Amino acid sequence: MGFSFHIENFGCRAARADGEAIGARLLSSGNCIQRATEAEVVVVNTCTVTAEADRQARAFIRRANRINPAAKIVVTGCYAQRAPAELAAINGVTAVVGNSHKALVPEIVVNLKRRAEPSATVPPAFVSLETLLAPQGAAATLQVVDDEFAHTFIEEAQLVPSAQTRPNLKIQEGCGNRCTFCVIPFTRGPSRSLPRAAVLRQVEGFVAAGGNELVLSGINLGRWGRELAVKDTLPALVRHILTSTALPRLRLSSIEPMDWTDELIGLMAEFAGPGAREPRLAHHAHLPLQSGSDAVLRRMHRRYRPWHYADKVAALVRAAGPELTLGADVMVGFPGESDAEFEETFAFIRALPFGYLHIFPFSPRPGTRGWTLHRAAPVVSDAVLERISRLRALAREKSLAHRMQMIARKLSVITLHTPSALAARGGTEALTDNFLPVELEGSYAANRLLSIAVTGITPEGALVAHPAGLAESASDLSGTRA
Repeated sequence: MGFSFHIENFGCRAARADGEAIGARLLSSGNCIQRATEAEVVVVNTCTVTAEADRQARAFIRRANRINPAAKIVVTGCYAQRAPAELAAINGVTAVVGNSHKALVPEIVVNLKRRAEPSATVPPAFVSLETLLAPQGAAATLQVVDDEFAHTFIEEAQLVPSAQTRPNLKIQEGCGNRCTFCVIPFTRGPSRSLPRAAVLRQVEGFVAAGGNELVLSGINLGRWGRELAVKDTLPALVRHILTSTALPRLRLSSIEPMDWTDELIGLMAEFAGPGAREPRLAHHAHLPLQSGSDAVLRRMHRRYRPWHYADKVAALVRAAGPELTLGADVMVGFPGESDAEFEETFAFIRALPFGYLHIFPFSPRPGTRGWTLHRAAPVVSDAVLERISRLRALAREKSLAHRMQMIARKLSVITLHTPSALAARGGTEALTDNFLPVELEGSYAANRLLSIAVTGITPEGALVAHPAGLAESASDLSGTRA
């Protein structure tokens, strides 16, 4: 007999892909999704990139235990990998499963449901994987973590357009860049890739199920394929998908600046540029920036300089055209960041055509070089808050300017699951191929490709549009841009 479960995801797109894969496996075993207040099992998929991410995860776990004390709480993800004992000590946690064994979470959850209720008098203890996966096991808070990362890729059920109209297909895991601020190499291990054949099976199955947009994601997506026995590359994979499958639209998630090679940028021109016969690659590029100061980038151990970054942006805009939406991550308050270095970042961002920014304060992570640098040269919190406020104001200005340029253009969108308030007004929520939110006139089911004419912008920043024609295939989208 099946059981009800809830999955709460924190963190990046790749982490969300992990959570979606766990949910798909549990659904395929005859279980059902339920709200956290009523589920029999609550899976908390954590992030640990900042101290705030840790705090949010702990708060959710405590709240879930308080409102649903009968639920078994299973904690996984990056925080679980970094500090399993810390999480296991929280009341209500039944098991902590690190990223090293994330692929086994569905099986662990099913087996936990078969065990007797854990005793509150037994202290947290490591239980071997063999014991854990047996139908009966020791009554304890289970911790399944190691540093070999042998079970990190989840064997996903076939991706289909369902609750996630635009699901994430995680094709790459881990990172070896060793930026001084980042704990991810310790929580996800070295770079590993899903083989091309496995990726193509997912893409073809998604298309067969009626899917229209698929997002390729990874922790360091641009490094996909480089460590495989038969070396492969992301540009080669993208070309294969776009030439050998009928996927209408492919979107690439965050890619490091130096991994935007000439070949990959060339694909943007070929499959997204103004002259593309079949514009099937989304007009959207997210390049993590972190800082616009050369000195700060060097202290961060980032593998590019500001002028490298600007060159990549210019090449992408030439390739994809003015509709390209460019996004970036920006870190404020890295140890030793002076007023002058911040002003370099501010001026650098102002000069580039960003459509959105993810702005966040530096957070010292235990075990990283940044932790030591922070102790030696912290940036005072008042300065960090003031700098973030200035950057957010600049980001709003640039976002509005970018969206204003879309008025009177014809764009391609995919319809999403519409919130009830918008549906009640006779509208549909959609997302443009260049990653802008849309309030569309008329009622449409999710997962439809449409050509739209943009007429305005809401106070919240969404594009206002009316349909300009149905686009049932990639070829129908060609020539729709004004």
